[in-house]
Amino acid sequence: DEPSEWEKTELDQTQVEQRIKEYNSQINSNLFMSLNKDGSYTGFIKVQLKLVRPVSVPATKRVPTLQTGRPHTQGVKRRTSFYLPKGTVKHLHILSHTRASEVIDALLRKFTVVDNPRKFALFERSEKDEQVYLRKLGDEEQPLRLRLLAGPSEKALSFVLKENETGEVNWDAFTLPELHNFLRILQREEEEHVRRLRHRYARCRQKMQEAL
Repeated sequence: DEPSEWEKTELDQTQVEQRIKEYNSQINSNLFMSLNKDGSYTGFIKVQLKLVRPVSVPATKRVPTLQTGRPHTQGVKRRTSFYLPKGTVKHLHILSHTRASEVIDALLRKFTVVDNPRKFALFERSEKDEQVYLRKLGDEEQPLRLRLLAGPSEKALSFVLKENETGEVNWDAFTLPELHNFLRILQREEEEHVRRLRHRYARCRQKMQEAL
């Protein structure tokens, strides 16, 4: 849960300028960082969305980049539920002082998601010694600053949006349509699991009968 030592590094203006030059020289795209006159800087971060549960969008909106998951709108005409496709990635152009909570808000706006932002959390992902590490960012942390400190390597640092799991799920935080969706998802998963088990035992029974 604690930031690593390099993430706690404080840079003065000269060091920031030098880091930006080094960062820009290492990337193979036009997603450069730029130093502003007031000492702040702007740049791009890439966020991968790894959401397990469906998200809610206004029912009047059509979102071609989203995959429908049998929307449930009975009794509530303002929302429709969708599943975000696995591996969805978004690039955001942000400021050095943009906070993690503001990045979450921006991502939800891009997909016209109307769920409470507190249901989501931004994580940093890193790979070291063939191990993968995840750390949930605090609301006040600045993702672009972390990107600058880590450099452009995705192994050193990448960002992931996930559900804000804090242990037990607080089901009271969800709307009635969302809860109905989860129940249908559980039912489909249960039916699929039972189908696979029955198929597995049927094959075993068939093999035994053939052996007999």
